[in-house]
Amino acid sequence: MANDSKKGLNTNSNSYTIIYSVIMVVIVAFLLAFVYQILKDRQDANVALDKKKQILYSLNIRGLGDEEAAAKYKEVVIKDDILGNDAIDFKDNESNGFKLNSADYKEGKLAIYECQIGDQKKYVIPVYGMGLWGPISGYVALDDDCQTVFGAYFNHESETAGLGAEIKDSQSWQEKFIGKKLFAEGVEGIALSVEKTATDPQTQVDAVTGATLTSNGVRDMLKDCLGKYVDFFNANKNRED
Repeated sequence: MANDSKKGLNTNSNSYTIIYSVIMVVIVAFLLAFVYQILKDRQDANVALDKKKQILYSLNIRGLGDEEAAAKYKEVVIKDDILGNDAIDFKDNESNGFKLNSADYKEGKLAIYECQIGDQKKYVIPVYGMGLWGPISGYVALDDDCQTVFGAYFNHESETAGLGAEIKDSQSWQEKFIGKKLFAEGVEGIALSVEKTATDPQTQVDAVTGATLTSNGVRDMLKDCLGKYVDFFNANKNRED
């Protein structure tokens, strides 16, 4: 007489392994998506706060806690906007330029920040480039004359500690940009530069020792990015005269 007992699921079969794997992948994917959605607002807030701190660093405002930095940013950054071909007007704080990133820059969208330090107006320009091992970026703050550097801050994703990483980690190196000039007589475009041995104290900063390629990246970044704002600098200067 045939055995009519029901067979249990064969956990050693290929079909069982495949089905089990698919179920586990679906569950893990669902959990990851759920966690991402739960944490997204907090992550976005942290990214925005870090960006605000970097802009404040370029304005020589450092050492603030998270809440202090958020409040200070709101106090000193009056307006931000996307620079247009014919427009110099600014709009509401955090409305336009603040949302831009390096991908937007590559598409030709240029952010600019108008700031107020005491009774002095400043402009902050974001800059993007490539270092030795990866992207570098930063912010350059200018006096109202759109000619004199008020402050600078540079960041990187993956540079060598103690060498290329100094563009981010060394406040003293960043402070060397203070007071430098964007333009120089006889130099076409942006004269502000990073050189292995600076020969013009008005426009040049000594490169980071032992990090020639990263320093060259900063040099190229300044010339390329700031160069795209020359029309704004000239228009603003003419408006003030």
